[in-house]
Amino acid sequence: MDVLGIEVEPALARRWAGWLAPARQPFFLTAAEAAELGLETAVRDLSPELRDTYEVWNVAKDLEVVWLDEGAFHGQPREARAELVRTQVRHGRGAVPAVADWADLLHAPVLREQADGERFVWWPTLVEPQLDAVLKRVVSEWQQPCQRNSVPEEIWRAAAPALPRARALSGTFASGSRGSAFAGGSATSCFATVMAAAGVESPDEASFETWLTAHCTAEGRDDLPGTVLVWRDAQGNNTHAAVTLGGGWGLHKPGQEWLSPHQVLTVHDLIRLAPPGVTLHRYAVQKVNPAGGL
Repeated sequence: MDVLGIEVEPALARRWAGWLAPARQPFFLTAAEAAELGLETAVRDLSPELRDTYEVWNVAKDLEVVWLDEGAFHGQPREARAELVRTQVRHGRGAVPAVADWADLLHAPVLREQADGERFVWWPTLVEPQLDAVLKRVVSEWQQPCQRNSVPEEIWRAAAPALPRARALSGTFASGSRGSAFAGGSATSCFATVMAAAGVESPDEASFETWLTAHCTAEGRDDLPGTVLVWRDAQGNNTHAAVTLGGGWGLHKPGQEWLSPHQVLTVHDLIRLAPPGVTLHRYAVQKVNPAGGL
């Protein structure tokens, strides 16, 4: 399956399906909302992949969690299902798409009848019949295609001394948030992606600033390989990072989510896509340490 110009192996696509539409999924409610719907709360214990799917960073930490499988969800009265889905929208949970956005691909009456007719949640029975089409749309809807294949051979060769793993990492998806930082083409954040491209084994994104200080100098040109681009907010916090490949090309991971690839774009596009209110800083990679020691 080709997604964003990247070939996705069937085994990874199956993992994606399980992360998008798990057999049991969390619904975030206040204690009063859960009581009103007659639902029992449980421990909030989500894998990194499910935290990505449900955008848990947007959900208040004091909300209760109700875990439901597909049978238990559909066993609720229609009004209860509608209210349950509406509360997820109010509380900022992800993976509550609009029916109108999917009625062209999935059976519209089924989507409308699931809850309030406006929104729905993913279940395996929705994803499985149109597996490839659903996954392609979910992963592609907010991202640009990877341009790895447009990078000339001489650019890859010139980048290799400073970025020995950039080529192997580019045009891949992380195999899972709990996977190793490079096995299977995996690096799960923009910061880990930059360090992995520079040859760091099992990079920890928390050590990015330490690595930057130890192995880079405060200079760099966008047309040369090994220039680390770091965006910081007004408080000086790192918000994003990328690295140049040379010749006007760059490598980054747009987000930490499982559906975000190690993507090659032009440096112009990388800079253009930065949100307002951040400042771009440039550093040049000076030393490759394959062992990852700092």
